[in-house]
Amino acid sequence: MELKRLLEVRREEGKDDIVQQIRDLIEQNGYDYDEIIPHVSPKRRRGAGGRKLVGDRQYKRYVDPDNPDNVYVRGVLPGWMKQKMAAEGYDPASKDDRESFKANCLREEG
Repeated sequence: MELKRLLEVRREEGKDDIVQQIRDLIEQNGYDYDEIIPHVSPKRRRGAGGRKLVGDRQYKRYVDPDNPDNVYVRGVLPGWMKQKMAAEGYDPASKDDRESFKANCLREEG
């Protein structure tokens, strides 16, 4: 029984690794997890509970200090942000660069 339990624990840990790999792949391509997963998971049938995938999450807003009309919340990077990143020497395809750019060049709200 102990071996069976250990194998089950190992299997569950493996799921966590796969989920993280998928999340990383989605983010590396400039998308948000919640905007891709509905395209991957099967459609729910009517009456299946009506639960929201995202729920009541609050997302950070990033505002361009040079132009407050330029706002980024999540998902695909807007053109203004890609242009500004490139002008500042950041690579929009790099998750690390996107995070650094948001921390160093944008004003965070919310």
